[in-house]
Amino acid sequence: MHRHLISSAAAAAVALITFTGAAIARDQIQIVGSSTVFPFSTAVAEKFGQTSDFKTPVVESTGSGGGMKLFCAGVGEGTPDMTNASRRIKANEFKSCVANGVTPIEVKVGFDGIVMANDKNGPRLDLTRDMIFRALAKQLPDASGKLQPNPNMKWSDVDASLPDAKIEVLGPPPTSGTRDAFVELVMEESCPEGQDEDACRQIREDGAFIEAGENDNLIVQKLQANPAALGIFGFSFLDQNSDKLQGATIDGVEPTFELIADGDYPVSRSLFFYIKKEHVGVIPGVKEFAEAFTSDAAWGPDGYLSDKGLIPLPDADRAKFSDAARNLTPLAM
Repeated sequence: MHRHLISSAAAAAVALITFTGAAIARDQIQIVGSSTVFPFSTAVAEKFGQTSDFKTPVVESTGSGGGMKLFCAGVGEGTPDMTNASRRIKANEFKSCVANGVTPIEVKVGFDGIVMANDKNGPRLDLTRDMIFRALAKQLPDASGKLQPNPNMKWSDVDASLPDAKIEVLGPPPTSGTRDAFVELVMEESCPEGQDEDACRQIREDGAFIEAGENDNLIVQKLQANPAALGIFGFSFLDQNSDKLQGATIDGVEPTFELIADGDYPVSRSLFFYIKKEHVGVIPGVKEFAEAFTSDAAWGPDGYLSDKGLIPLPDADRAKFSDAARNLTPLAM
């Protein structure tokens, strides 16, 4: 083992001993991470605070990447107990956790679709993933196959069937799991044969795509102010704002609860939360909160989270991940 890894492991061990040996300085669960999982986690936190002897957990929306960075930074009351993610933990994040003495426990929560939506006063778009790629890619090949800056300024430049309106898409920043999943499920899937995949992952920076941060409510306000603009976010947020927004069809499929659950909607992904095993039994309520989240009353087909737009896992997967939460099974990668 390299010397710096030994030092990291030793420091983590000292921090853990100090943490577990000291009087509890924090008696409230702290959760960070994905803005997509945020409303589900918040709903469980509020009910948990109302129906248990524990304080209501504090849930913060930092984005999946930002949450992982905070979660994997180490052990101790100054670090979060759990993190939400709208994608699976990456290999380099897992390595960072392990190097800092953190043992993650992985729980897959359910499914969500990534939608492109606009204000109900605007035109409803019928898009394909190829159209979206040609609208948002930083570079596109010319007739000779050489990559050039994206020349498409209007949707009608992408396809004559689309509106003669400026391309303006409000989307998540690079730290967002929604951005990661969008790039994987739309941009990479539509990458022209023979084109470098790294180039296909790059989203344009000339004003057609606008990073709107992790605040989905702010995106809704901006979409209402400009009905020609589109926003990218999770289906659950569209579902909660169905009185204001309409989702575009993608590859001929509407973004609905049933079509995402059936696997027909093409831009869907899994949602997760991760428990820091070292904090279980030290910060009050961590294990109990995870068990509350994975109860049928919460994440089951008839649970209260489905009313908020969470698409439940199949029965076998719910059993598997509720066991992982209950038994505190460490993630192996």
